Amino acid sequence: MTPPARRDGTPDRGKPSRDDTFYISYAKPARKQHVDADKRRRNRPSDQAQEPHPLADNWWDDEETKARKKNTDGVRLQKVLAQAGVASRRHAEVMIEQGRVEVNGKIVTMQGTRVDPNVDVIRVDGARINVNEELEYFAFNKPRGVQTTMNDEMDRISVGSYLSERTASGQRLYHVGRLDADTEGLLILTNDGELANRLTHPKYEVSKTYLATVLGEAKQDLVKTLREGIELDDGLAKADYVQIVDVHNGQSLVRVELHEGRKHIVRRMLKAAGFPVQRLVRTKVHTVQLGDMKPGSMRALNASELASLYKAVEL
Repeated sequence: MTPPARRDGTPDRGKPSRDDTFYISYAKPARKQHVDADKRRRNRPSDQAQEPHPLADNWWDDEETKARKKNTDGVRLQKVLAQAGVASRRHAEVMIEQGRVEVNGKIVTMQGTRVDPNVDVIRVDGARINVNEELEYFAFNKPRGVQTTMNDEMDRISVGSYLSERTASGQRLYHVGRLDADTEGLLILTNDGELANRLTHPKYEVSKTYLATVLGEAKQDLVKTLREGIELDDGLAKADYVQIVDVHNGQSLVRVELHEGRKHIVRRMLKAAGFPVQRLVRTKVHTVQLGDMKPGSMRALNASELASLYKAVEL
């Protein structure tokens, strides 16, 4: 229905309702209303700028944790552990959550932490894990008559002769310690200079085990003599462990374990005791064993052997 017209001819709309009423504001607009957050932060007093807001995201994190979260370089820790053969990626996440993983001496429990495998030192349950793909570790069975050098000046057969294909491809390996030409057996090869130096340093007393075939039928007197020490030209030499393995046809098989690294030490000790060495084989360095490796063959050290070597030399 059309509302009735007023005398002037316009429709009568009735009295204005409260909702139709409006007011004009003479208030001035707020200053700095459109200043961005960065500018407000710069204008804030220095003492306030340094303190995190109580409701800020993860305000409780220390500086190192914040830096790790911002770091997008490197590789996720659980992936590195999985690639190193420690565990599956899911199991590695559980180990991190349980506080069993250390990075550079600090326990890491935050998932997604990124590390640099070529720089960071990573340990699981206190044992160091090799995560640097550039470092290599091998056990080599040096045959008798082979020189313990990577390149012999007199063109004699050397350890380097067995690594010619690797060196040609740019791989560089070095022998840890030495075996004289007539001694055969276990040599550790690596490009990890720090580990090599420590394994040969007298401070760490890394044990080495030899199996010697000697002339004469050895008795327990020999064990006692070598354990108590025998005087040589360069001082007293003692064995950590001695065992007579077999005696047959005027010869004896003797196992000797010691941590000294003097030249020809085992041969000189046995000769001084009256049992000249006919054959000498190094069968073990710390926990790394020669096993049934054929002469001239080489194998990579497993994670357990490598972790044991790291621990022995406090790496």
